[in-house]
Order: sequence, then structure tokens, then C-alpha cells
Amino acid sequence: MSLFFKRAVPALLWTALLMVPVQAAAHCDTLGGPVVSDARAALASADVTPALKWVKPEQEAEVRAAFARTLKVRSQGADARELADTYFFETLVRLHRQSEGAAYTGLKPADAVEPAIAATDQAIETGDSERLVAALQREVAEAVRARVARVLEAKKHAGQSVAAGRAYVAAYVELLHYVEALHGGAEETTEAAVH
Repeated sequence: MSLFFKRAVPALLWTALLMVPVQAAAHCDTLGGPVVSDARAALASADVTPALKWVKPEQEAEVRAAFARTLKVRSQGADARELADTYFFETLVRLHRQSEGAAYTGLKPADAVEPAIAATDQAIETGDSERLVAALQREVAEAVRARVARVLEAKKHAGQSVAAGRAYVAAYVELLHYVEALHGGAEETTEAAVH
């Protein structure tokens, strides 16, 4: 394996993940994700600090206000507590998503996490990234193989008609854009790591 490939693989894999629509890859909007986890910790300790890292400084006042309201209401019984906690989770997640430039579409169940994202969290938790890297390598390899196969199949028929030629070009362009995105992401990530 070339030195470039060894260095670029993690960056390529992250780029591939970034090419997935934001909603599919997001897990910060799940009840089992890290944002809600820190919100729960904040409520348990009656200290908003663990939750504040998920928002920008200009959003902090709104989070603090929601937290204060939540603490006040949650002391009024089990139903009020559940409703107040959900309000705080939704406020924090909505503001976090906004800070990412992503839409807030509501809280999702705890298990609504893409496998690659769950593996990323596991790698961070355990300090072992090898399973994540292997899973992502398989995913990217499958995506590249499938695209190349489409190009090769379309190439066989490209000369039969203008429509067949266009189908070949479309498959070819899709493959090139995918590879360019992977390679460009690797260069950007490698460049950022050097500086």
C-alpha cells in the first residue's frame, strides 16, 4: 500500500461519510446521541455547563433560559419532568443543529444512528479506531467497485446509440466526481493536519 494511500484512507473515509445527506448521518438529534447525553448530565447535576459545548456563544443565553425553565418545571411531578426534559433536549438539539447549518427535524429514537456513526462514537469511547477504519474502507471500496462496474457495463454499449453513449458518460462522470470528492477531501484533511 502506498504512503499516500495509508495517509489518505482516513480522510477519504470521512469524506465519503460527509457525502451522505446530513439527516442520514446525523446522530446529534437522537435520544441516545452525545448532545442529549450531555443534556441529561446537566439536568442530573443541575449544572448547564456540560450542555453548553454543543452551541455557539451567541446561543448560550437561550440554552441557559431553557435550562432554568426546565429545572423549575421538572420539580412539579413525573409528567412535568418528562415534558420539561424533552423541551430542554429539543431546544439544545435544535440550536446545535442550527450551529451546524443543518435543519432540526425533531428528536429521533436512541437507536436511529447510522452504523458508521455508531462505530465512530465507539472508536472515540474505546480509543481504538481499527474497526471503524476497516468498516469505512469496506464501504468506500464497495462504492468504488459498484461505480466502476456501472461504467464498464455502460461502456460496452456506448457506441450503440446516442442515448447509450450518454448513459456511459453519466456513469463515468458520477465515478469521477465521487473519486474527486474523496481525493479532494483527503488533500484538504491532510493539509489541515500538517498546519
